[in-house]
Order: sequence, then structure tokens, then C-alpha cells
Amino acid sequence: MKQVNAQTMLRKALIVSGLLASTLLAACSGGSGQATEEQPNTNPTPGDATYSGPAPESEDVQNYKRYIWDNLAAENRCGSCHIEGNQSPRFVRKDDINLAHGEGRELVNLGEPAESRLVTKVASGHNCWLSSADACAEIITNYIEEWAAAAGSEASTINLTAPPERTVGASKSFPESSGNFATTVYPLLELYCSNCHSEDAATAQQPYFASSDVDKAYEAAKARMDLDTPENSRFVVRLGDEFHNCWNDCASNADAMAAAIRDFANGISLTEVDPEWVLSKALYLTDGIVASGGGRIENNAIALYEFKTGSGNTAYDTSGVNPAIDLQLSGDVEWLGSWGLQLKGGKAQGATATSKKLFDTLSATGEYTIEAWVAPANVVQEGPARIVSYSAGNNIRNFTLGQAMYNYTFQNRNDTSTDADGMPALITDDMAERVQATLQHVVATFDPINGRRLYVNGEFTGDADPVDAGLLSTWDDTYALVIGSEASNEHVWQGSIRLLAIHSRALNQDDILTNYEAGVGEKYLLLFKVEEQTGVPQGYVMFEVQQYDNHGYLFSEPKFISLESGASPDGIVIKGMRIGINGREAAVGQAWANLDTVVSASEYTAESGQTLSPLGTIISLEKGPTADEFFLTFERLGDEEFVRVEAMPAAPAAPADLAPQPRIGIRRFEQINAALSAATGIPMSEVAETWEQVKQQLPVEADVRGFLAAHQMGITQLAVKYCSTLANNEVARAEYFPGFDFSASVNEAFDTTAKRDQIINPLLDKLLGRPIDWPAAIGHSEQLDSAPDESVVRAELSSLIDKASICTQGDCSKPATTVNTVTATCAAAMGSAMILIH
Repeated sequence: MKQVNAQTMLRKALIVSGLLASTLLAACSGGSGQATEEQPNTNPTPGDATYSGPAPESEDVQNYKRYIWDNLAAENRCGSCHIEGNQSPRFVRKDDINLAHGEGRELVNLGEPAESRLVTKVASGHNCWLSSADACAEIITNYIEEWAAAAGSEASTINLTAPPERTVGASKSFPESSGNFATTVYPLLELYCSNCHSEDAATAQQPYFASSDVDKAYEAAKARMDLDTPENSRFVVRLGDEFHNCWNDCASNADAMAAAIRDFANGISLTEVDPEWVLSKALYLTDGIVASGGGRIENNAIALYEFKTGSGNTAYDTSGVNPAIDLQLSGDVEWLGSWGLQLKGGKAQGATATSKKLFDTLSATGEYTIEAWVAPANVVQEGPARIVSYSAGNNIRNFTLGQAMYNYTFQNRNDTSTDADGMPALITDDMAERVQATLQHVVATFDPINGRRLYVNGEFTGDADPVDAGLLSTWDDTYALVIGSEASNEHVWQGSIRLLAIHSRALNQDDILTNYEAGVGEKYLLLFKVEEQTGVPQGYVMFEVQQYDNHGYLFSEPKFISLESGASPDGIVIKGMRIGINGREAAVGQAWANLDTVVSASEYTAESGQTLSPLGTIISLEKGPTADEFFLTFERLGDEEFVRVEAMPAAPAAPADLAPQPRIGIRRFEQINAALSAATGIPMSEVAETWEQVKQQLPVEADVRGFLAAHQMGITQLAVKYCSTLANNEVARAEYFPGFDFSASVNEAFDTTAKRDQIINPLLDKLLGRPIDWPAAIGHSEQLDSAPDESVVRAELSSLIDKASICTQGDCSKPATTVNTVTATCAAAMGSAMILIH
């Protein structure tokens, strides 16, 4: 029911929003509504690169011109140097494309585009037209990949090669406490870096390694300190080599920082591996074989963000399609070392001028795809929160992919069946709970036949578009592409985004599944050598590993494999495998501790080895991806065995004696209401108004020690209402108090003990559980030992009748009535401890 209500509330909110927008925008099919926030246009649009030479001699030359020459021949890229009569190689010469192709072909590797000389040269900083050499290299890689696809070239398969052979060594690890850091490195950081790298700074910049909270500063600083070689620490390099924020002389400042880190490291003891362990060889993450990014479908990607830059205030569009919609970061946004952005309230927004590329291209094709790898921070975000939006304000957009608690939402503006806000939205089914606070591949497609569709982790959600598809003819070209919020900075989405691609066509199910299976981020194949223990030549246990975020590594898909041609391992026992990091076994994340399997010739293949387990795990990042040293330990590997003796758990402490506990409890608020209803015979529905007023004033726990005077006041009010309802209902009171004359005056109604008992006895029967007819042989009286003494209660109620017969509701100037007196007597009995004690 909770989920149904959630979606109902969401749909109502969206409908109201849509109606509001429709009202405000009546007779306005394309107005921009709220003005978008202006962002600087940092896109270096290529200048005119005209070609007037001979025609291409072959299809390959034509493809070279289309994908390489046309994109790089402008003077603000490569066309100012690498042309005829100028610097060699002349791969963008303007006089003859066939000669340009001849020289350019030598600079390109169609099988491995990222290894092309054109890419590696720019990546080293040569003539990049952006502020990030990595972004320029990625753009050229995409150009070459397009040429390779057009040429029919196949990307090369991953060739496994033996990694460096490294013995597991003693290592230093960061201590849990920040105490030593606080007296060595932190004073320098706090003094010279807190004007920027602190959350309290006027211009706060992540990471907050100079935070006023030393524990937060310590966590942020760990990845920037090299405990083994302090001189290689990022803090030191930043000062000494990059001259960043030196407080006087950069060289001496770098030496001071290195000395502080050395003092910190000297206070940390080496962690020695257990000599009894059965160990693999050791590896750093960078010893692995890169296994990233192959096989994605990006032929029609007109905007692409892989977030590889890792720093700065710009996320570059590396699609290679001009103009590039580079996004400016603002607010609380942090780069992820695993490629991506962590959005904590900030956003990334493109300029309206470059965002127009989306309007020009998509309104022409009439279809598109939004593809994103995202990890929502939580499942309580509403609004919907904007993950990706091409919009101008809260109530006007071309499209938006959003989150509303457990639901993904997709708004698209068309010419017939939606308003200017793209409403009504396509929303995933509540019960499916598609949104989870973990890394997910989310795809939204639109085309004029199928309308809007949503896919999560390669699977079509099955949710039907509530409106007809329509066309994109009412889109507005003045909007901006935004990640993480609305253009107005409202409807913030929190989480991480690892990749964003906008395609100019609607990807089909197969393409979406291909991109999902390709994964995201920088991945490595780590081969841990185990030849010595298994006797298998070039024998390795291989993992796929990636830096999952700024705090951990993802290990998955362990396999046994040999790089020796013709090897056929058989009968290799592998049991109790654990991951070690920096000289010790990881404290958590040991998913393969219970592994017990055998590598056999029947299951092993030379091409892919033998899978050991389908499980994956997260291992905490300690020193960073270039410094953390990994290894494997085994309880049994081949013929070698380590007998693991689990530490005896500490004996439980002797239980402390509790303070004396009450032997009685009290009824809670709902029990009190039910007890009063049962004791008076009045249905709870007849006192509902009073109940709503006083229920928050009644006890919520059974502990009598929590009883307050305010509780008693609430109980009294409720008792008075029940008793008043009873005394004023002629049918109910006649049945409850049989024989009593309510028409008599007060003095006549209660002038004898017998008449008083007609009121008192029914109340005591209900409250004291009497009469109880015990057999004489048992020897009990009719009175429960734990109940109030009946004679005392009777005397109190009789005394109350005497007082009530004189005054009405505490006002002795008003004559009492019989009904009021009965009500007061009943309320005194029902509001007493007899109803409260449980």
C-alpha cells in the first residue's frame, strides 16, 4: 500500500505541476518561460577548413576526410602547423586529401584507437585546444573509432601478458586514528590550504583535506600521501612541480610538506605478512591489463561524457560532434577517481548556445536516447529530482530523466499530447522499485512510433507511455543541458553519474544490452601468479578490478588461467581464498573465504580459463590506486595448505545488574481507548473527535516510570467523554445501570445506599472484574489480590456522589443534575488507575 500511495502522490503532484504550467503557458507553444542560467561557452568551434584539392581516391580516403581531416584541419586545432609546406607529418594538408591520408594513416591504429600516435601525442599535452589534454585525447580517440567503424575494422581483443613479478612485502597502512596526522601534516594543510580546501572557506573546493574537522581532513588527505616514498606524495608534487599555492618558495615548501609526511609515516609500524600464509605474488592496480570500454554502441552519440578528466570545473563533451556541450560544474560536486562526478547538491550545466546542438539534431531525427550510468544517493528523492534535463526552469523543458523515490521518470515535450513541461510523465511501476541506491544503467528512448521507453540494467521496464508519441516540433532551442538539478538550481538530484551519452536515434534492445554489458569506468585485469603452488606453468588467478569510487575497489569474476600455450591444468584445489592489501588480509569484503573448488581439465579452456566464482566484492581503498599493494591468500592452493585457526571470540562480559524494575505496567494510548470502550460499552467511533485531540497526550510505552501528569489529564478527558456519552444515551444507560431512575432529582436519585449501588456496582463489575465466583475449596475471596480494595473504591465513589450532587462541573453555584452526577462518578472510576494499570 505504501508504494501505491507514493506513486499516487507523485502522479498528483506532477499533474498539478502540469496544470499549473499549462495555465501559465497557455497559447505559448515555444516560449522559454523562466530564463536559463547563462553559462560561458568554452567550446572552441573550429574555423573554416576549406578543401579544394583533388577528390578522394578511395572510400577509405573519403572516410579519413570525414572523420579525421574535417575535425582536425581547422587552424585552432592542427591546421596551423601540419599542412603543406609546414611541419611534418602533414596529415591535415589542404592541397591533397590523398597525400594527407597517406601521412595520417601512419599516425592511426584502427584496431586500438587509444594507442594511436595522434592520441598519445595530444595526451602528452601537445597542442590541445581545451584545458584538459585527456579530454582532447578522448575526442580524437572517438574520431578514430568512427573511422574504424566505417572501415569495418574490428577492435582488437585483449591480449593477456604476464605482469611484473613482485613478492608481497611489508607495508605501511594508514592508522584508523587521525592523532598522528593532526600533529604532523595537518598543521601545514590547515594553515596554508584552508582558504580553499575546507567546507568553511568562502570559495570551498573539494577535496576538504584542510577541513576544520581533523577526521574529515584525514580521510580526504590519505590518497594524497605516499607513506613509502613521501617525496612522491601528491601534496609534494603539487607544490614542487606544479607550483600550486606555494606560500613562499615552492621548492622549500615542497620539502617542508615531504618532511611532515615523513614524520607521519615514521610513526606507523610496518605490517608484516604471516610467514605461514599460502600467498600469490603481489600487484598494484596499475600492473593490470586495461580492459575498459570496448564494444559500446556510440555511432550516433552526439554528446558524450565519460568524466575522465578527474579535476577542474569542466566536464568535457568528448563525442567529437561540434559544437561540444562542455558542462561547467558549480556547487557541491566532486570528481570520482573511478571516472565520474559525485553530486551532493551541485550541478553541471552547458551553455545554451552549445546545447542548441541537441535541438538542431534531435528535432531533425525525431528520435533520441538518453543513456546514463548512475548511482542514486538514496531512494527518498522526490520532485522528481533531475538527473539529466534539457530545460529552462521548473515547469518547461524539452526532456528530463528524473528520480522520484523508487521510480524513474521521463518527461518529453511533443506537439500533440503533452504540455510544455513534458507532462504527463512516463513513470516506472511502484512495485518494481526500479531505482536502487547502487550503480545502475538507465536508458530513456523516444521515437514517434513507440513513444517513450525506459530500460534499467539492460532490461525494458515494460511501462507503457500514457500518451501518444507525437513529434518534437514544439521543442525550444534556447534551453540548456543540465545534470543534477533544474536550470533554476531547484529539484536537486544527489548521487554519482559515471557516464552520460545522448544519441540521435532510439537505441534498440540489443544495442542497450550491449552497452550495459560493456560496463563503465576504467577496468583492469589483475593476474596474481600462483605457478609455484599449483605447478601450472604461467598459472594465475585473474580478477576484473576497478576503482569503484573514491573509497573502494570492486573485485569480480575470479578465474584460473594459464598463459602457457597448451597448458591443461587438472586437479588443482583452491580453497578459502582471501584478498590481501598492504601486508594484511582485508578486514571486510572477503566474498571468497568459503570458496572450495577444483580446477579441472574438463572445465578449463585455453581461451578463458575456468571461472572460480560468480561473486564480487568491495575492498576499501587505503593509499590509492597507484600505491595499494594487493595479493591473495589461500587455505589451500594445489598441494600447499594453511591451517587457519579462527580467533576465539572474547568471553561475553558479565551482565550488569539492572536497577529494580516495576512489577506493573501501564496501558498504551490505543489500549486505553479500547479499555474505556469495553468498560463503558460505548463504541470508539462515538468519541472519535475527542480521541484525535487527546491521543498524542496519552502514554506511548508500557513503562510505568514514564507516566506523566499530562498523561492523566488526557485520560481524564477521554473518560469524561465516554461517560458523558453513556449517561446521555437513554438506551445505553438503561442497559448499563438497570433500575436507576435518571428522571429523579439528585437528592432523590442517591438518597439511599441501594440507589447509589445501582451506579457504583456496574462500574466496579467492569473495572474490578467482579463478581468472581471461586469454588469454596480454592479458598479465594471474590477480590483479586492485585486489584484495588473494593470497599475503599466504593467509599471514594460514594463520597464523590455527595460532592457532585452539590456542584456541577466544579461550579457550586450551579445546581447539579442526576445525569451530570452519574457522568462525574463514571469518569472518576474510568479515569483512575484501575483503567491505566496493565
